[in-house]
Formats: sequence, structure tokens, C-alpha cells
Amino acid sequence: MFDRLDTIRTHIVEDVRTALAKDPAAKSALEVFLLYPGLHAVWLYRVAHALWNSDHRLAARALSEVARFLTGVEIHPAATIGRRLFIDHGQGVVVGETADIGDDVLMYHGVTLGGDSMRREKRHPTVEDCATLGANATLLGDITVGESATVGAGSVVAESVPAGATAKGVPAEVTGESSDPQPERESESEPTHWLADC
Repeated sequence: MFDRLDTIRTHIVEDVRTALAKDPAAKSALEVFLLYPGLHAVWLYRVAHALWNSDHRLAARALSEVARFLTGVEIHPAATIGRRLFIDHGQGVVVGETADIGDDVLMYHGVTLGGDSMRREKRHPTVEDCATLGANATLLGDITVGESATVGAGSVVAESVPAGATAKGVPAEVTGESSDPQPERESESEPTHWLADC
């Protein structure tokens, strides 16, 4: 039990530090902890996700609805989210059931990770580590936004975006493709690691 509490504390500290690092408007850790709905949505998602994985699915969905009511952010409890996701402002964000979000992703308000299929299959986007999703961006279907890629505000993305590239427009066009290998990242087990070089 103490290990679990220590893990929760570690994640909360990481999330608060990430918000302080990525939001120039953040004035203090206390302000971020108390008043940032994007963080509250992620924290409530983590509880709902644990319930979902423990086969308490109705309770998980109920908690995700409470989170949506309180924060304006809707994250399906079956979605997979890595560490240090920062949802800036939060309002209007929707993350679908089969979405997969990596570590150190920055997401602005109004982002939708939506499905494009009625079948029970992987039908929502995968967003890899260090990607940035601009305000009101819509990503549809089983596509991948590569590591350190950027999706511009208001873009509609229905095809994968390579690592390091930028996608913008309606429909989105990819520019600035990167064929360079991504730099090596610190080990997740390293206790001092809380924010990757994104």
C-alpha cells in the first residue's frame, strides 16, 4: 500500500512540475495543484482507469462522467495515457476508448482523439512521446502522431504524422518531416527524471 501511495505522490509531483515548466502563466505549485482542470482530469482518469482494469467498468465510466462535469475534459477510462500528460486549459478535450498517449505530451483545449469506425477495434489515434497537439485539433482513426511531432491548432488529421514533423490545415498537410533518429531519453527508472527533453 505504501508503494502505491508513493507512486501516486510521485506522479502528482511530476504533473505539477510539468505544468510549471510548460505553462508560463503558472505562478506556483499550489496554484497548479488546486486550480488546473487539465491535471485534475488526468488524476481522475488514472483512478477510473484502475477501476476499468479491475473490471469495475460501470464505476469507471461513472467517475469519468464526474470528471467531465468537473473539468470539461472527457477521457474514456479504457484509454492508455503515459506519464506527464499536460492538458493546458482543458475545456472540450475528448480522448476516445482506444486512444494511446505517450509520455510528456502537451495538449491544448478542444483537442479530440476520435474514432472513425463502429467496430470493436483500435479506432482512435496513438500519440507518441513529446508530441504537441494544438487547440481544437481533431485527430481521427487509428493513426499515429510520431514522437516530437506537432499538430497545428484547428487541424483535422486523418493520416499518420511522422516523428518530428508538423501537420496543419484542414485536411492536415505534413511539413518538416524528420528522418533523424530521436535522441536517447533518460531511463524511466531514474528517480530524478521528471520531464524529458521535448
